[in-house]
This record gives sequence, C-alpha cells and structure tokens, in this order.
Amino acid sequence: MHDDPLAGDQSDTGPLMMLFRLAIALCAAILTVPLAATDALAASQQGIASYYGQKFHGRKTASGERYDHSAMTAAHRTAPFGSQIRVTNLSNGRSVVVRVNDRGPWVRGRVVDVSGAAARQLGMTGRGLTRVSVSPL
Repeated sequence: MHDDPLAGDQSDTGPLMMLFRLAIALCAAILTVPLAATDALAASQQGIASYYGQKFHGRKTASGERYDHSAMTAAHRTAPFGSQIRVTNLSNGRSVVVRVNDRGPWVRGRVVDVSGAAARQLGMTGRGLTRVSVSPL
C-alpha cells in the first residue's frame, strides 16, 4: 500500500484524499469568481467618453444583444450588464442615464463608450470625445 494520496489505490477514500479534494474544489471556486462581480462600478469616475458610430448598428455587444444606435446604452469595463449609470458631460453639464450592455472602452484614458443617441443628448457628436463623470445609479 502506498502512502501517496495520488496513487489511485485504496487511499482514494481515506481522510487525506478527501481533504485534498476539498482543497482543490475550494481553489477552483475561488479562481472562478468573475472579475466583473468584484470590480463593479462602485464610485464615480472621471475620464474621456467616446461614442459608437452608426457603422456598429446591429452588431452584437458583449452582453449578446445587438447594438442599437438610437438606444440609450453604453459600454463600461466593469459595471454589470443591465445596470444603469449616469454620464455627465463636464464641458456643458448635460447628463444622461444609460444601460450598460457592452464591455469597453479599451483605449487608455477612456471610461465609457456611449451610443449615438446618448452622444447626441450629451452634445458630444461634433468632436466625438469629451470629458465626463460616470456614476452608478
């Protein structure tokens, strides 16, 4: 008989093997916690906003739904899908509430990508970029 818990003989049912399996299961559970659940937007952020152009209309987002250029939606790196966030244009004070349905933006310094409809209401379609504050609701 071997004392090695991985030997595959009668020790497969012993207390050491049960402890080993429990440790493996616990490690697997810890490592599979989604980052979005732990890094959700908890406080206001400031940075640059950009917006999705018309060419993205109808394409699938990270949440699986299709991008609608006329809907009030946004992409955020960590806010949960379906959550609502307030985006405020810091240059003119305009503000919108959008629903997060995509991930991004993946450009340094940018904190949110908004839909075309949200960009129009924020008054940012001319330049395409603006400084914003993003807050969870």
